[in-house]
Amino acid sequence: MQIKKFIAPTLKEATNKMKEALGNDSIILSTRIIESDTAAGFGKMFELTAGVEDDMGLIPSTNQLQLTESNNNTKNFSDELNRLTNKIYVQKNFNDLTSHNKNIIQNKHFSFEQELNEINQLLELREIQKPLINSIIDYLKENKSLIKTAEDVDNNTVASIASMIPTSEFELIKRNNPKVVAFVGPTGVGKTTCIAKLALISKILHNLNVGLISIDTYRLGAIDQLRIFSEVSNIDLLVAYEPEEMPRLIKSFKDKDIIFIDTAGRSQKNTESLTETKNFLSTIKLDEIFLVLSATNTTKNLFDAAERFKPFNYHSFIFTKLDEAVAFGNLLNVTTNFAIPVSFLANGQVIPDDIIASNSDFIAKMIYTGKISK
Repeated sequence: MQIKKFIAPTLKEATNKMKEALGNDSIILSTRIIESDTAAGFGKMFELTAGVEDDMGLIPSTNQLQLTESNNNTKNFSDELNRLTNKIYVQKNFNDLTSHNKNIIQNKHFSFEQELNEINQLLELREIQKPLINSIIDYLKENKSLIKTAEDVDNNTVASIASMIPTSEFELIKRNNPKVVAFVGPTGVGKTTCIAKLALISKILHNLNVGLISIDTYRLGAIDQLRIFSEVSNIDLLVAYEPEEMPRLIKSFKDKDIIFIDTAGRSQKNTESLTETKNFLSTIKLDEIFLVLSATNTTKNLFDAAERFKPFNYHSFIFTKLDEAVAFGNLLNVTTNFAIPVSFLANGQVIPDDIIASNSDFIAKMIYTGKISK
C-alpha cells in the first residue's frame, strides 16, 4: 500500500490532490486541521493522509508497505496501523500515575487520615458527587491494611473508581448480516465526527465493508459534511428523508458488514423533534444505539440529556470533547447513576485518531488525575 499526505485550503481540494496522485481507489487514513504559513499569513489548512492498495486489492507484505512523508522520510505501513491501534485501544498502565502529593511519599510519618482528607478534597475538585466520594473513601478504609504510602492511596483510589465505571466493548467483526448502529444525542456534541472515526476504524483496522446512512436532513450542510467524508474514504452513503425509506436503504446495504446511522442533533427538551428521530429508527432493527454526550457539560445537563433520551433505549455512552473539558467527574456521575456503560471517548477532531475505546482503568485514571494520558 502506498501512503501519502496532502495539504490544501479545503478538504475537497486535498481530496482532488489525493485522487490525482493515487487514483480513485485511494482511501483516507486520517484528516486534521493544521496551521500553515500562507501568502496571506498563517491560516487553517486541511492535512489528509491517504493510501491506495495494490492492483489485486490485497495488502502487500510488510516490507512493501511504506508511508511517504512530506520530508521524504519513509515509514512502515504496518507500524502506522500499530500506532493507530495502540492509540485507540488502550491498555491498563499505572506506571506513570503521579501521586496527588509527591512529598508525602518521602514522608516517614505517613498519615492515613490526612491522606483521606486530601483525597476527599481532590475528588470534590474533580466534580465527583458526594455519595460516590463517600463510597471511594469507604473502599480506602476497608483496604487500610494494604495502604502504606501515598502512592498506595492513589492506586487504590483509581481502582475504586474503575470498579464503578461500566464499559462496553464495541464488537467489529464480519457477520452473516450487517450490524446496524445508530448515534443519537443533543445538538453539537460531535455525532457525525464520531461516525467518521468509527467508520474508518472499521474499514482500516478491521477490514469491514462499511455503509453510512444519514437522516440529518435538518441541519444546514450536515449531509454535505458526511458526503465529502464518504467520497474521500470510499465509503457508501445513503440519505433518508422519510421514515418509510429506512427499510429499503438498509436492504440496499445488505452486502455491508456494518452500517452507521447519523441522526440530527436534537435538544433533549424538544419532545417533538425527538419523536421524529425515533420514528425513523423504529422502522428498522438496530443492533446498537449510542448516546453521544459532551464531556464539557455539567453533571446536571448530562443527567437531563440521559433521562430525556431514554425512549431510544440506547445501549451505551460516547463522551466527546474530552480535550475541551476541565474535569471528568461528571462521566462517573452519569454512568453510575444510569448504569449505562461507556463505549468510546473522543478527544479531538483528528479522524480517526482522536477516539479511545472504553477502558475502566484508563477512565478512572483520567478522572482522578484530571488529565488524558496514555
